[in-house]
Amino acid sequence: MRTPLIVLVLSLTALASGFAYVQWSKGGTGAGLYSRLWSPDPVQGYWDPAKFYQSTQMVEGVFQGEQCVQCHESITPGIVADWRNSRHAKAGERVWCSACHGDDHQRLHLPTPEVCGGCHEKQHGEFKDEADYGFPSHVLAMDRALSAPHFVDKPKAEVQSCVQCHSVATKCDSCHTRHRFDAAEARRPEACITCHSGPPHPDDDSYFASAHGRLYLAEGDQWDWSKPLVKGNYKVPTCAYCHMDGGRHQVARKSLWKFGLQEINPHTSANKALRREWIGLCGDCHEKEQARGWLSALDQERKQAWQKLYATEDILKGLRADDLLFPAPGERPPYPLEAPGGPGSKVRIGYFEGQASAFYNVSAIERDYFEMWYFDNLGAYKAAAHGHWAGVARGHKRMSESMQRIEAGARDLRALGEAERKAGIKSDSGGLWQGGAYTDHNRERN
Repeated sequence: MRTPLIVLVLSLTALASGFAYVQWSKGGTGAGLYSRLWSPDPVQGYWDPAKFYQSTQMVEGVFQGEQCVQCHESITPGIVADWRNSRHAKAGERVWCSACHGDDHQRLHLPTPEVCGGCHEKQHGEFKDEADYGFPSHVLAMDRALSAPHFVDKPKAEVQSCVQCHSVATKCDSCHTRHRFDAAEARRPEACITCHSGPPHPDDDSYFASAHGRLYLAEGDQWDWSKPLVKGNYKVPTCAYCHMDGGRHQVARKSLWKFGLQEINPHTSANKALRREWIGLCGDCHEKEQARGWLSALDQERKQAWQKLYATEDILKGLRADDLLFPAPGERPPYPLEAPGGPGSKVRIGYFEGQASAFYNVSAIERDYFEMWYFDNLGAYKAAAHGHWAGVARGHKRMSESMQRIEAGARDLRALGEAERKAGIKSDSGGLWQGGAYTDHNRERN
């Protein structure tokens, strides 16, 4: 009887200690799980204003909105012009500057989603509820960026470029920019491709090369973007039409394959319900059987992709098991935030082992797989999801080429290992990989 009781007490103690540690870790000058290990640059205040923005205004006084406009017409006329052309200025009860920024000039703040939610309650509620759908998520984007191990170990200039897009969680003007905050702007694809572009998420490339995107490029300037996102208002769908149907502020709610970074079961009851929604949405313009065919093609593309990815992961795991990766974990700077040679110091292979942070200070063959998984794989996935079939072929060609390169590299490492075994020696890097301009800069300045 005493043993189960002891186990229970120890478990509760460990749970309480873990919770206390997490709370303590969030109490530093930064934010997130590693807040005690980094400090923010001033620009962080513009990407995460609720936590870091500090007003630098020298003007003293408390002012009403009309006074703000009178002064700023000469100081920042573009801002005032945008506001005058916005619904905030035209509404029966105007939304003045002070409603969003405050009226004490030395305590001005940048508006957060909570400030916008004071009036736009429905949209803000939908946005916050997106957290319930897990990964991916716009509302959790900043928290996930700050709680990634590599956020601390990369140079601040690099992570600032990351949080510039992850700030979609912390300010509404990521999609409808200040100071017009125009819903018509957010309905156009350009509002999304500010962030959804580049190797990890080439939505711009795949959408604009699709039949939908080509029609948008040819005719989109002639459409009335003030119309709601409902059937009959637009000739072809844009990002918002499909992912925010009806204007619903839950962009990632209907994600079937979870961004393409991990394999999922497409046959769960929840996934089947989402598929019915997609088929219904595509049915605004197409036959439903055609929509089912497209989803089936996406499933097949994902199945082929994961066959290649898992086979390649097995190659790397075999090298890891036989201690054939060079440089080995103990010979290079540690995986972010781990002590060199500590119990957690190991090669990270695959999504669930934390590979998403393991892209610097790794061996060449590990970096090859990271790019296969994060760049080539996602290029193929986005192309399949958006109907860019040439992009699917290109992405899988690159995955196959990466796989062949990794197979050749593995053969070389095994040959080297066999030569060392026969000679009775083991190569020693002598600390060659432990330092360097990049690593030393991060250690000293983050």
